[in-house]
Amino acid sequence: MHNKKMITVKNVCQVLLKKGLISQEQSQMVLSRAESQAARLHTNQKSGYSRRFSQAPEQVSPAEIISSFNLEISETGKILTEDAITEAVAQAVGVEYVKIDPLKMDLELVTEHITRAFALKNLIVPIGMKDGAVVFAQSDPFNTQAVEDIRQARNIQTVQVLASRSDILKILREFFGFRASVMAAQSEVVNGTDLSNLEQFVQMREHGEIEGSDRHIVSAVEFLLQYAFDQRASDIHIEPKREKSLIRLRVDGVLHNIHTVPKQLHPPMVSRIKLLSRLDLAEKRRPQDGRIKTTHKGKEIELRVSTLPVAFGEKVVIRIFDPEILMQDLDSIGFYPREFQLYSSFISKPNGIILVTGPTGSGKTTTLYSSLRALSSPEVNIVTVEDPIEMVMEEFNQVGVQSAIGVSFATVLRNILRQDPDIIMIGEIRDRETAENAVQAALTGHLVLSTLHTNDAPSAITRLLDLGVPSFLITSTVVGIIAQRLMRKICVECKHERILTPEEIAYLQMDRKDVTVWEGAGCGECRGTGYRGRTGIFELLDFTENVKSVISDKMDLSALYAVAKGDGMINLRQVAVSKMLEGVTTYEEVLAITG
Repeated sequence: MHNKKMITVKNVCQVLLKKGLISQEQSQMVLSRAESQAARLHTNQKSGYSRRFSQAPEQVSPAEIISSFNLEISETGKILTEDAITEAVAQAVGVEYVKIDPLKMDLELVTEHITRAFALKNLIVPIGMKDGAVVFAQSDPFNTQAVEDIRQARNIQTVQVLASRSDILKILREFFGFRASVMAAQSEVVNGTDLSNLEQFVQMREHGEIEGSDRHIVSAVEFLLQYAFDQRASDIHIEPKREKSLIRLRVDGVLHNIHTVPKQLHPPMVSRIKLLSRLDLAEKRRPQDGRIKTTHKGKEIELRVSTLPVAFGEKVVIRIFDPEILMQDLDSIGFYPREFQLYSSFISKPNGIILVTGPTGSGKTTTLYSSLRALSSPEVNIVTVEDPIEMVMEEFNQVGVQSAIGVSFATVLRNILRQDPDIIMIGEIRDRETAENAVQAALTGHLVLSTLHTNDAPSAITRLLDLGVPSFLITSTVVGIIAQRLMRKICVECKHERILTPEEIAYLQMDRKDVTVWEGAGCGECRGTGYRGRTGIFELLDFTENVKSVISDKMDLSALYAVAKGDGMINLRQVAVSKMLEGVTTYEEVLAITG
């Protein structure tokens, strides 16, 4: 392959054959259809990129052509991806392969050394520093001239690595798009143009339609939102600091620094987001809440916007509600069979209270919405009272709490029974009046679902007693209580075994000598974290006759635990340990989540 000094479909196929990644038949099929496939891919890409960039990238790479056939690797049964092909090529030519992680990229570095046109022409992008040298990722290992030109022009040390063409194009689009918008906006600020008066937003456009000629702040905000959707982020944080503004994304429960933005662009970006979410632009001293509805890849996404005045300006947090995550089938959110049967029996009761407990961010809303969707049918009237409405669903009648005009949980609940509901969902039981109204609704033949902030299922009863609900009303209305947490799942691509140390086994109080667990080594798929995605763990307290018998106004919580355990309740720690032993999560995650 070295002597060719050019990467072709034919010599890449030879490399893959040698490594046993494809068979002789697969190789012949690829070679016979490569030309027509390349033409089709190039046409598709050209139409996409001509709108995004002033020039379309060069011809598609052999790795893209071969990966587009979705070939199966006979040894592992996995699909042969562009990354796997690029890695094989890198090994064959003796160049290091890198899976580019956008979350670890430095915006300044990417855009400082080369222009967008040069980057696009040579498919090259600076991705980091190594021992004082700038690391450049390329899709063609033999295009050494580009790196040499940069080295001489910039007078810098350089290191060359190989990355997939798709990864490089993605970085060029994300970073140069966002950067160009920010730079252009900055020059407008310097030139004294007022950026806070931006036109009304109707629908977010796709990457390809954000043109450099658009209003730059509009583009910057749209690039940011698109980027967050692509990274599977649940929250976007825009935080003003003394010198600059920091942008962070939360992915799988962990925050990552993404970009820094010049200080003077923070107010116009905040104004743009406020405008989209219909907040008061002039009000900068009070916290505000709003929402944006938009689309991404053909599906609707709800964004909840919260602003908060902090030391250096207004901090904005955008919570991203993906309907596919918020609305799931109950059997796919992490229940074990016993717990699933038990919870299904709870929600199929004609009346009573079901409580979902756990800290903020433990997935309570997903459980409630998924439950309501399972119960939703033309025969039932479901009414929800939320603060604020998390996700607008037309199957339910949703009421938003508005404290400013006296519409609280308690006042809505007083009137809600006149709306002839069958099922009522209360966002949260926070005070005595709300608790009393929930009990009243359950006593009059309604099924009530709600949340409480407690650490486990039994202590929810103590919380209700603290709110002033008499024990005899708790035993006659509460059907069951569910406590839950979200745990990160091990990335399947880099999963490997390890044995727990005697200390770790003792800490988990397990009566076994050797315990095999799994963990993720960290790879491109999971951004080096070893985790990808999350699953729920659940602790269910069934209100059996035994449980009811120990509930009193001066209840002993330890007695309740003992009875619940005797009736088969499995606590969160035990469920987490089971998930660990099955290879779903790690020992470290069990400790982080269950203490």
